Amino acid sequence: MRDIAYSRVRYGYRRLRVLLLREGWQISKKVVYRLYREEGLALRTGLRRRRRSPVQRHARTLPTAANQAWTLDFVSDQLIDGARFRALTVLDVHTRLCLAIDVGAHLRGEQVVATLDQLRLEHGSPMSLFCDNGSEFASRVVDFWAYQHKVRIDFSRPGKPTDNGHMKAFNGSFRRECLNTHWFQSLADAKSKIDAWRQEYNEIRPHRALNDLTPAQYARICKTNAGGSP
Repeated sequence: MRDIAYSRVRYGYRRLRVLLLREGWQISKKVVYRLYREEGLALRTGLRRRRRSPVQRHARTLPTAANQAWTLDFVSDQLIDGARFRALTVLDVHTRLCLAIDVGAHLRGEQVVATLDQLRLEHGSPMSLFCDNGSEFASRVVDFWAYQHKVRIDFSRPGKPTDNGHMKAFNGSFRRECLNTHWFQSLADAKSKIDAWRQEYNEIRPHRALNDLTPAQYARICKTNAGGSP
C-alpha cells in the first residue's frame, strides 16, 4: 500500500483498495482504511493554503538506458487570430529524444492515452512516466493505460519543479526556438511548423548534455550498445 501511495499521492484509501484488488489482494474496505490511517497516508482536506504531499517522497532515480522513462508535459500557445491551442510534449529522459509533440485545441486524458499508445507501438512500453500532477495525467484513463502495460506513473513532488527538469529544459527550448519565432495561421500550420522543429531538434540540433551529439545520434549509439550508455 505504501508503494502505491508513493506513486499515487492524491489517491484516497478507496482508490488504493481498487489497485490492491487488481493485484490480487482480497482485503476489505475497513482494513484498508485502518492501515491507511495507521501509516499516515490520509489526505488532508479543507486547507486554503497549498497542500503538501501526505507522504514523504524522494528525488527520482534517473534512467540509465533508452526507453526506461518518458517524461510528459503540456505547453500552451495561440494562433494568429488569438485562438488558444495546447501541445503535449513527450521526451525520452535518457536520450533526450523528443518522441512526440501532439497539437490540438483541447487535449485531455484520452488524447494522452492515444499518444502513448502510438509511441508504445513504435518504441515499446517504458518502465516509468515522469509527469506533474495535472488532471490529464492523473485521470483514470491514463492510470488504466499504465496499469494495462505495467508502466509506473511517477508524479512530481509538490513544489519540486526540478523533478521534471529535463522536460522543463526541453519546453524552454521549444518555446524560445519555435513558439516564439513563428506566427501560426491555423492549427494545421502550427502542427506543420512544430513537427519541422521537432525533427530539427532530434536530428540536427547538438545537445550539450550529450557531448554535442544530437538526441537521434545518441539514441542510435545506445541502441547499438544494447540499450546502454555510449
